[in-house]
Amino acid sequence: MTNRVHRGDLPADVDFGASVAIDTETLGLNPLRDRLCVVQLSDGKGDAHVVQILRDGPPPENLIRLLANPDVLKIFHFARFDLAVLERYLGVMTTPVYCTKIASKLTRTYTDRHGLKDLTRELLGVDLSKQQQSSDWAAETLSDAQVAYAASDVLHLHALKAKLDAMLARENRTELARACFEFLPTRARLDLAGWPETDIFAHT
Repeated sequence: MTNRVHRGDLPADVDFGASVAIDTETLGLNPLRDRLCVVQLSDGKGDAHVVQILRDGPPPENLIRLLANPDVLKIFHFARFDLAVLERYLGVMTTPVYCTKIASKLTRTYTDRHGLKDLTRELLGVDLSKQQQSSDWAAETLSDAQVAYAASDVLHLHALKAKLDAMLARENRTELARACFEFLPTRARLDLAGWPETDIFAHT
């Protein structure tokens, strides 16, 4: 397993194939206030690429091209937040997408625990450390612990997708999940436009 750190952008020759697991690290949880600092990616085969987004640097064109590529599925956990952050700071709406949190909520209705740590423990037998979750991701040099944490958030998403896909099919909810995933860019744009907590479909 290799974790590669890149400053500013992905190398042009990185190829993730038909699907890529993606996560982001920011200075906080408000996409309008807290800037994007790190984007981590994995092809699900054990390696991760951790890209530091430079505040005053040029746009990460290789990364942006990948995010916009309609032929590459992007796998997230809580895609709603990541899509909003990526649109806000990189100017690209990421598509097509798959969200393991949504898939979990549609299948694991026997629990209210849908965090990544809960999913990997139950479905994969992997116990993730969250010690670096609150961390200064804008630091010029990331610590080894930060890099390892960032990588761990994407290394298992492909395996989780495979498990959740089987559960969605078993419960006849594959099409429902697909419709939810297709709506995610609109949900992210609603967050950015000022409706983060409002259910515009509700009667009141």
